[in-house]
Amino acid sequence: MISISILGTGNVAKHLRDAFLTHKEIVVNQVIGRNLDALAYFRDKTNIAPNFESIVDSDIYIIAVSDDSISTVSKFLKNKKGLVVHTSGSVPLNVLSANFRTGVFYPLQTFTKGQQVDFVEVPICLEAKAEEDGQLLYTLASLISNRVYFVDSEQREKLHLGAVFVNNFSNHMFHIADEICVKNDLSFDILKPLIFETVKKIETLSPYEAQTGPARRKDIGTMQKHIDLLTEENHKEIYRLLSRSIQQTYGKKL
Repeated sequence: MISISILGTGNVAKHLRDAFLTHKEIVVNQVIGRNLDALAYFRDKTNIAPNFESIVDSDIYIIAVSDDSISTVSKFLKNKKGLVVHTSGSVPLNVLSANFRTGVFYPLQTFTKGQQVDFVEVPICLEAKAEEDGQLLYTLASLISNRVYFVDSEQREKLHLGAVFVNNFSNHMFHIADEICVKNDLSFDILKPLIFETVKKIETLSPYEAQTGPARRKDIGTMQKHIDLLTEENHKEIYRLLSRSIQQTYGKKL
C-alpha cells in the first residue's frame, strides 16, 4: 500500500487523484490547497485541508502546483520523512531542498478541466535522487500507467520543449484554422478527419516522412494564394515562417 498526499488543486492534481482512486494499492491521504472553490472538487472521496500547515504523514508527497510555486510549497514539507516529488516537465529536480528525499513524477499529457484522460496510456517520466526512491515511484507509476520512463532533469526539459511543439503550438494552429472556417461560414468539423489522419500517420512514419503540402512540394503559387487569403498579418507571418522552415528541411531532397 502506497499512501499519497497531493499539494495543489489544479488540473494535474485532479487527474492524478482520480487515477489513484481507481487502485486499491494506493491511498490518497489528503489533498491540500488554498483555493477553496478548487478544493471542493476533492471533498467527496478524499480528506482535504485548506492550508499547507496541516499536512498529514504519507509515503509520497506530490507537489502539483505552478512551476514558480514548487520551491515555496516544498518548504512546508521540511519536517516530513516521506518522498517529496513535483510534477513539472520544465523544473529540475534540484529545485527541491537537498534535505528531502526528492524526485519527479511528471505525467506527460495535456490536462483540461472536464476532459477525462486514460492514464494507462499517459507516459509518466520519473527521476529520483536515491535509487530506492526511484523504485518506489516506478511502483506507483506502474499502477496507473503502462508507459513509465526514467528521465533526468536535462532530458525532461528537452522533452517538455518537444511537448510544447506537438501540443501547444499545434493546438494554436487548430485555433487559427477554426477562425478561418468560422469567418467563411464553414464547419471546423470538416477538417477533423484530416487532423486525425495526420496523427495516425506518425504511428508508422516519422514526421519527416509524413510531411506533405505546398511548402513540401515548393508550390509557390499556392503558397502565395494562401498568404493573400489571410486577413491578419500575424497569420501571414506564421504561414511564411512555417513554410520557410519546411522548405529548408526538405531543400536538399527536392
